Amino acid sequence: MTTIDSIRREYDRYPPKGYKRFTRWIVRRLPTGLYGRTLLIIILPMVILQSVIAFVFMERHWQTVTQRLSEAVTRDIAAIIDVIDTYPQDTDYEEITRMARERLELNIAIEPEGVLPPPRSKPFFSILDTILSEEITRQIRRPFWIDTIGDSDLVEIRILLDDKVLRVFARRSQAYASNTHIFLLWMVGTSLVLLTIAILFLRGQIRPILSLADAAESFGRGQRMPEEFRPRGADEIRRAGLAFIRMRERIERQIEQRTAMLTGVSHDLRTILTRFRLQLALVGNEEETAILNDDIDDMQSMLEGYLSFARGEAQEDVGELDLQALFQKLEEHARLHGRHLTHAIKGLPNVKVRPNAFSRLVMNLSSNACRHAQNINVQATIRTGWLTIVIDDDGPGIPEDLREDVFKPFFRLDEARNQDKSGTGLGLAIARDIARSHGGDITLGESPMGGLQAVIRVPA
Repeated sequence: MTTIDSIRREYDRYPPKGYKRFTRWIVRRLPTGLYGRTLLIIILPMVILQSVIAFVFMERHWQTVTQRLSEAVTRDIAAIIDVIDTYPQDTDYEEITRMARERLELNIAIEPEGVLPPPRSKPFFSILDTILSEEITRQIRRPFWIDTIGDSDLVEIRILLDDKVLRVFARRSQAYASNTHIFLLWMVGTSLVLLTIAILFLRGQIRPILSLADAAESFGRGQRMPEEFRPRGADEIRRAGLAFIRMRERIERQIEQRTAMLTGVSHDLRTILTRFRLQLALVGNEEETAILNDDIDDMQSMLEGYLSFARGEAQEDVGELDLQALFQKLEEHARLHGRHLTHAIKGLPNVKVRPNAFSRLVMNLSSNACRHAQNINVQATIRTGWLTIVIDDDGPGIPEDLREDVFKPFFRLDEARNQDKSGTGLGLAIARDIARSHGGDITLGESPMGGLQAVIRVPA
């Protein structure tokens, strides 16, 4: 279980108070995968850095440049007003208009006996309106009216003189740092390029980790390792991949050695048991040898159980199993023993498991139910990549404190559930071993039918 999952579980157990609620809200929204967390580590610092840079630029550079431009435009307008006041004989103001247009790049018009329009509402955020108004107030000190709102490239300024109104039209770029979007565009564009490169590189680093996880999951299910798997990526990931391959090879060698040893022991013991049978047959007295023959049969059965438990079904490849056909066999087996078995399947009946091993798993549990109950119900559900099989019976059941002990090898119950003395105590142990080799498990509980309920849950 990952660290983030354990934190979430602790928060569920102990409800947080105060500021911890905010921490819980953050934790629940953090990505749980390595890919998402690494992207978060890359993106968050970049976003914070760019936000700080943009804020500093807007507050410092942008405001400073705009203030200097507005100051220069206001100075030019103040000079025009001084010329108008100094040379009042130019009643047509043609020369002043020409000089303003050619030298100062300002278009002016003088309206005799004009009045200022009513004040307009100031925009919520306009650095140009604020700075330009301050500069006109500071340098010209006359009533004025300005229009900086809209998408027009011109800014209109009206200043009330003694008996006339001076109208000035200036380009917005003369009074305002309008090229700010270029900086923002470059900043955002380069960030997107860097993020794209980082994401592509990160995917290449994450892919070997995902391949290693898939190989480990396949091995945990008892499947063959993917043929295309090989250690790749960074040195640490390669070392982890090589360590996994060596571990897998050691485990397989250990299983092979154990199986080979027990096969040899089984062969030797079978030879000895055969000799016992021949010697008893030569004795000829059936009454005296009947008990000994029964003991030899029990030893033979136990020997086969030991070998099956040790050998398992690990070498079998994953294939397709038809649950419908398997459950029909269970019904026939129950009918031969005078039992009644019903079944139901929810979902597609074909599943991906190790067919022989899984059939043996279900058969073991079904046979165990048939030995101790009259009615058995088997239900299979295939949903979201998992196969769940529930086996209910109306037998005597198993006490709750012994439901885990019955999975131990050679454990035998002394209650009514163990009236059949011919078993070796390995049936449930073999069944759980097969389920766990598939990446699943078996649990026991109380059945709605009054007996025992066995639940098999494996990936499929």
